[in-house]
Amino acid sequence: MHGLKNCNVRIKIYNKLKTYQIQNTALNLTENVSFCQDNLYSESNINYFNYLGNILSISEKYLEQTFNYDDLKEFYTKIKYIEDISDKFIVVEEFIKQYIHFTKETYQKTYKRSAKKLCEFIQQNDSSIKIIWGDAYNVLKSIDNESVHLMVTSPPYYNARDYSTWVNINEYLKDMRNIIEEAYRVLDNHRVFVFNVGDIFDNDNIYTKSVWGKRRLPLGAYFIKIFEEAGFTFVDDFMWDKGEVQSERNKNGSTPYPFYQYPMNCYEHILIFHKHRLDKTRYPCPVCGTLKVNGNTQSEIGIQSWECKNEKCFVRSKSNRGKRFSLKSIITQAGQIENNKIDHNIIKKWRRDVMKFTPVIKINSKGENTLGHTAPFPEDIPEMAINFFSYPNEIVLDPFAGSFTSAIVANKLGRKGVGIELNKNKFRKAILTNIHKKIGFFADIKEFDF
Repeated sequence: MHGLKNCNVRIKIYNKLKTYQIQNTALNLTENVSFCQDNLYSESNINYFNYLGNILSISEKYLEQTFNYDDLKEFYTKIKYIEDISDKFIVVEEFIKQYIHFTKETYQKTYKRSAKKLCEFIQQNDSSIKIIWGDAYNVLKSIDNESVHLMVTSPPYYNARDYSTWVNINEYLKDMRNIIEEAYRVLDNHRVFVFNVGDIFDNDNIYTKSVWGKRRLPLGAYFIKIFEEAGFTFVDDFMWDKGEVQSERNKNGSTPYPFYQYPMNCYEHILIFHKHRLDKTRYPCPVCGTLKVNGNTQSEIGIQSWECKNEKCFVRSKSNRGKRFSLKSIITQAGQIENNKIDHNIIKKWRRDVMKFTPVIKINSKGENTLGHTAPFPEDIPEMAINFFSYPNEIVLDPFAGSFTSAIVANKLGRKGVGIELNKNKFRKAILTNIHKKIGFFADIKEFDF
């Protein structure tokens, strides 16, 4: 009876909730499926004889557990095109793609504070560089759950510029924590945040504002702690060697004695963080496409693993075990195609975790700032991040966009570059000039005032 009940549900959904009667209750499961196929074909001209029928007949009860009635009806509508595909492997591929996408959309609906126009602006499927004018925290707070595929940025340094000042280091870190927590929500699951920050020599303004309060502030260590408390997993720390020290500060050449010597900071951190939100939603077997899977232990912290229990799956082990997989493995293995290969020279360049490349030179011989922004960003960092941690046509967001280097590099590499910048009046002209210089005079630029 259960098979007949599920079959009736499917028929009703496919035929806009028309009522059909199935009277023969003596049929076994195989005959039920066949009987349903006959009815679907004759009553609604749906070709239900390809492999999609097998997937649905096995997966239907799990679909009903995952989605409510209205969502399930919508999902069946979205996968209807698959019935015209004869190749069962393409059927599996398309079903999984639609299932993951629809599951993501369902999860995104749970967040009620997103701004529709802003989200539509970000999601526009074009080649433009998108500039969002506004406060990073407020903008992020208005973006859909898990709708950005990669984040790469360098934060405003504590009291290093006249437009980024805080009362003390605690207030600075509090603001950064709020932004990073929102970034965690907005970044897609099993994706990456690349964060460039340097330690600084300054006064934390907690104990005194006097000159004797200045000391080395380990911003890299502070940020690792904040990211981990927000839910991210710390993975790597590339040390960017910025070259020979130019400053004479701390040299103390006139006192060449013990306790007077301190090194100059000539490096910055390029921190790599992964997001793994534990998602216990059932996902299809990447081999047979069915949802007849059992939960396994986590393959990593925050990564739910599954094992296929479909006895008719195309691949079984010698001990008759099913395919073991996770959502992360589905995504990353599907991305192993020729067009996604990373250039060997980039892989070789970033093979060591101590990197040396020249910082951006912004002041010319006349003392003029040629970029118009006081904190330019080298292309090497977003080039690595985008090649290593994203696929073509995906969204790359820089929440502290500055001179928009991340968005520019994303555009060059066939991604959708999006940046958030607070100071429109101060930097708009310089940003547009920089984009035109790097992309070309006819670069497609779209702006959104938030």
